[in-house]
Amino acid sequence: MNTNENYLASVKKQFLYYKMLGEKAIDQLEPGQLFQATNEDSNSIATIVKHLHGNMLSRWTNFLNSDGEKVWRTRDAEFENDLTGKSQVMDRWNAGWACLFTALDSLQPEQLSAIIYIRNEGHTVIDAINRQLAHYPYHVGQIVYAAKMLKKGEWQSLSIPKNKSNEYNTGKFAQEKAVRHFTDEELKKLQ
Repeated sequence: MNTNENYLASVKKQFLYYKMLGEKAIDQLEPGQLFQATNEDSNSIATIVKHLHGNMLSRWTNFLNSDGEKVWRTRDAEFENDLTGKSQVMDRWNAGWACLFTALDSLQPEQLSAIIYIRNEGHTVIDAINRQLAHYPYHVGQIVYAAKMLKKGEWQSLSIPKNKSNEYNTGKFAQEKAVRHFTDEELKKLQ
């Protein structure tokens, strides 16, 4: 595998990981909690999902050949919560991620240095991917944080549980050194 192939495989794993984190956070909530915002200046999880969906469709639809800020996108409307149920939220979530993964799966390693445009500003494909690899985890972090607040102490940790670092590290260091690779089965579970 060459460097560009390794990069593409790596970013797919990272996007899958953050998709999984968002889903595990959402799964811990009651449907109505997806629509709660802590104040007027914050967004509900449903609104964050709606924004991610709009961004993903705009950025990744025909992304090698058209500007990433599509003329049909209405970004401001993404922050008006008109979704009414968990199924609508999850439909938007899944459609956005599917658009992203379809675009990434279509990429050839030699296309990573091509120039694409977002709001008429040129980026290499690598830069455009990295831009979204920073943007989406930022919003997934908001989802996780909001979900933790909504659960009020009944939260099931998505990483190393609080005060369990030593126990976790002891288990890890008891194992042989290895490079972490996802199996095809693990990747399918993340999708």
